[in-house]
Amino acid sequence: PSYALILGEHLRGMGEDPREFPLRIAVVGAEPYTEEFRRRIEDLFNMKAYNSYGLSEMNGPGVAFECLQQHGMHVWEDCYIPEIIDPETGEPVPDGQTGELVMTCLCRQGMPILRYRTRDLTRFLPGECACGRKHRRLDRIVGRSDDMFIIKGVNVYPMQIEQVVMSFPQVGQNYLILLENDGFGDVMRVQVEIRDEYFVEDMRTLQGLQKTIANRLRDEILITPRVELVQSNSLPSSEGKAVRVQDTRLKK
Repeated sequence: PSYALILGEHLRGMGEDPREFPLRIAVVGAEPYTEEFRRRIEDLFNMKAYNSYGLSEMNGPGVAFECLQQHGMHVWEDCYIPEIIDPETGEPVPDGQTGELVMTCLCRQGMPILRYRTRDLTRFLPGECACGRKHRRLDRIVGRSDDMFIIKGVNVYPMQIEQVVMSFPQVGQNYLILLENDGFGDVMRVQVEIRDEYFVEDMRTLQGLQKTIANRLRDEILITPRVELVQSNSLPSSEGKAVRVQDTRLKK
């Protein structure tokens, strides 16, 4: 999903309008992303973006896929047994509760895997899908159990940051979370790209936006980060999965 936005920005830089390309459907996966991020992809290219889920340990992308309803990914239960467990205790959790996804292969003979802990955090969506399929649905991946970081005693997932910053129309296509130690304690900075048409406005407007983003982040993660607004396309981008967190804190 992050690379789709990079492609769109490159097309704009070439003087092309991504919405004029004859694209109807995008299949996106490989990294967690929010609903706000999905809407940006759909608006940028004027197409529908469908979530897919897979991992190479389970034979690639064919594990779960979203139907036309775009409300959860149907697991191919003829090939896999999915479970959601408490990542601390290993015990199953009820449908609707977020936990760690565990997968078992049913069809692979060369290297069968039993109860593989994916580290991906999701939940089973209760009830049946309006499309009529009976296979169970996974909610979107909200992050990984090993992605969580602790800042000032608070557990934070990068997806919480993305959910907030991508909800602002002034925000561009990229952001970066920097975890640092200033000699007195841990500090979190969030660098956010601003669209060109907003970045040239009165700096007082940007200062107001900066404060608003910081307050929204505080409401979400319970601590106030330092928010820095930067020009569009100024943050490093990756040709693969996006690197959202840089942790340079002093190691004990």
